[in-house]
Amino acid sequence: MSAPTAPAAPTTPPAPEAPTTATASAPHLVKWLTRLHRPALTVWTVLVLVLAAALLWLWGPLTEGSARAWEHYATCTADPCHYNQYAILLYKDVYQYTTLAVLVVPFLVAAWAGGSLIGREMESGTARLAWTQGISPTRWLAAKLAVPTVLVTVGTGALVLLHHAMWSAGDGRIDTAKPWYSFETFYAGGTVPVALALAGLAAGALIGLVQGRSLAALGGGLGVTGLLWFGVHMALPHLWPTTTRVTSLQDGVKGSGIGVRTGVLTASGARVGDQGCGRGDSPECRAAFDRVDAVGYYTEYHPRSHFWPLQLMASGLLLVVTALLVLAAFRVLHRRTTASAPARAEAAV
Repeated sequence: MSAPTAPAAPTTPPAPEAPTTATASAPHLVKWLTRLHRPALTVWTVLVLVLAAALLWLWGPLTEGSARAWEHYATCTADPCHYNQYAILLYKDVYQYTTLAVLVVPFLVAAWAGGSLIGREMESGTARLAWTQGISPTRWLAAKLAVPTVLVTVGTGALVLLHHAMWSAGDGRIDTAKPWYSFETFYAGGTVPVALALAGLAAGALIGLVQGRSLAALGGGLGVTGLLWFGVHMALPHLWPTTTRVTSLQDGVKGSGIGVRTGVLTASGARVGDQGCGRGDSPECRAAFDRVDAVGYYTEYHPRSHFWPLQLMASGLLLVVTALLVLAAFRVLHRRTTASAPARAEAAV
């Protein structure tokens, strides 16, 4: 009589495993990371596609509709004047929301990098499991940063290019369009968001390694990204030589662009700080000008031709910071794995 056979154990779908030593090649690492972070990849793809579609909508139908409405308004002689106000308001609203979404992208990248890409895996022990299955810690971190870097660069770069093209299509045709030097238009239509997103990715990874907790790394990544943007914004006017425009006291201060410094020019050619007068018509202003022997105004500013130089200089500064953050992340990882190596060896014995 044969012994009864035990019932077969129920099978469950295997979780994504780290590649073993024999299969830890670059294509396998990419495939493994794609499976592990598939939800984030899906959300990122949907976000980029939706924003790109909205920007294309703005670039084409909404810009044309708003421009025609403003042209009709400018040439209208009837009282009251009937024009397509809905087209103007729709363009304005969609522009505002899509621009804000583009500016938020670097913060989303930083939050994901700290909270999910690195912090959660350090907290749950998934990273240490991968290190025992054929992937060195250095290679693990390199793969973790390389794949998102490509996706973030391509996605964010496409969005800012579309935004710049969309804004350019309405420049000079839509009266309520934002000027090139407004905060939101300047940053959303240049290379700074791409560099800032990469800096946020590096900052989130570094804080995830330091904290080892997903929630703390998420908040830290957001905070560092905000500080980087503030620092670049404050340094931006000084990253490229300014243009100086001199005007008479009667004409007042002039110069359209990113203003840096304004004051009065004396008869000797010296520059004195702003006296608080737009024009020298009032007795108080005339007295203030007489005290310093003022003969005109000077304005140091960045004209529109400085848009790309400022963008590239600011982006280069952010990329230098990104490289330093990545270097710091590898050093922190090396120290953590070196310090924990003896403990793992004792546990194995």
